[in-house]
Amino acid sequence: MFPLNLPESFWFLGLVLIGLTGLGIVVDGIQGKSFWRRINLHHRRASSSATPPRTISPNNKSSANAASKTNHADVLPPQRRHVLASMEMEGVSYRAIDEKEVREQILPMTTDYRTCEDEKYTPMGFSLSEIKALGDFPDYAELSGVPLPQSYLEFDIDKALPRPYRPFRWAYHQTMSLTKLELDWWIELENTYKQRIAQRKELYAKHGSSVLGALPGSELACKELMEMVLQFVCARYPQYFSLSDKRILHNKILDTAQDVRSKHPLEILLDNIPEDFGIMLRDDQTSKYFLRAGVICSALGWNLGTKIGLQLHEIHEPIPDYREKMQFSMDRFFKKMPSDKPIQRGSWGLEVGQPLYMPKDDPHEALRLSQDPSLCLEDCHLRVDWQTLRRLPLSAAVVFNFKALFTPVTEFRDEPRVPALLAEILTKGKKNLLEYKSTWHVEHVVLPKLEEWVKEQEENGLVPKGCEVATLEDSPWFKGWQDKWHRQQGF
Repeated sequence: MFPLNLPESFWFLGLVLIGLTGLGIVVDGIQGKSFWRRINLHHRRASSSATPPRTISPNNKSSANAASKTNHADVLPPQRRHVLASMEMEGVSYRAIDEKEVREQILPMTTDYRTCEDEKYTPMGFSLSEIKALGDFPDYAELSGVPLPQSYLEFDIDKALPRPYRPFRWAYHQTMSLTKLELDWWIELENTYKQRIAQRKELYAKHGSSVLGALPGSELACKELMEMVLQFVCARYPQYFSLSDKRILHNKILDTAQDVRSKHPLEILLDNIPEDFGIMLRDDQTSKYFLRAGVICSALGWNLGTKIGLQLHEIHEPIPDYREKMQFSMDRFFKKMPSDKPIQRGSWGLEVGQPLYMPKDDPHEALRLSQDPSLCLEDCHLRVDWQTLRRLPLSAAVVFNFKALFTPVTEFRDEPRVPALLAEILTKGKKNLLEYKSTWHVEHVVLPKLEEWVKEQEENGLVPKGCEVATLEDSPWFKGWQDKWHRQQGF
């Protein structure tokens, strides 16, 4: 699901993990009886690659989708092999097949596609002979139905700041709060790039399989993910990334030229992309989804080594209300998610400092057990795990990716409605959700300031007096965010 604090960020295990700030699902609200109401999937206008992107406004209408509890053991994801009809593949002629043939010759979840007979099919309806004929770095935009991003030529890695995500919601329930992915922003780089890459490589050197691992059968998905990510960054940031001979990745930020076949695909991502990725694969026997591979350096309260191999609901075991309110819907969602409809969401927490990787029993955890009377406001940060979830078109893997973004809480002072919204959540939010987020250790410092800023914003006319507290109209954005974001970057 999606990253959660432990589990908030995985959510996009993204969805899958969706919930673990680290691994899985961060729970930010669940209400309604139908599946779509439950996940609150809003439709947003696509943003351009210009700076700033267009503001996106949620569509408040939720579509009711009856969730009948049928047996989905044989459900295949929406097929994509029809795109082969318009693609040139040497030695392979396209033919239509039905799902029955795919099921009868399905590639087992634990089998390496490179050593399996070519007549086997992935859950997306591609035979292994067709996949091999496509070769390295095929046209994933055509295969997935998701276009490549527009080039962002104005982007300057030394000045770039992440967009100021404020994914706070009120009323604060348990829900995924999903929206359509802004296609130009799947992989968002910022000025901490070099620092984060070095930090992540150091974590891997120290913790090994606790932060990067791949189980048998994930070979195709890992290769596919790496190629899709590299295609994206080369299209989005051509001034910094390029690929020659479908083999050598040129990274002008780090001044490197790397053979992408020289390491495991996840290690190539670790060396170049400051994002976490979790790969969920469909079990050919039950159609359930299991975490089979990933690189996770931003987990709080858990690590990849403790989650790899687990099924979706097992990953989200720590999430409040997950089993009762979300498990069935999320299992169903994973089985039917198409490759051309990627989604996004955000989870958040309040932290002392900027802890990136904090497995269970890490010394930093001790800070959450008390309210330090000497704690300074300047040491308190909002941590947002911005998460995306998409299906890979060849392997059918569901991939969640996320990155941890830190913002000093002092930034909220001039952001309309943000102090009031966060204060409302901290004082009136559901107890088990707040305990899961572990905000208590900073509330004695943060909450009084938020209340002070609420009054200040009213007195300065930034917000109307007595304004009702509610989710930001253009959530996760506050009014005027683009101007502030530009100003802070010097343009």
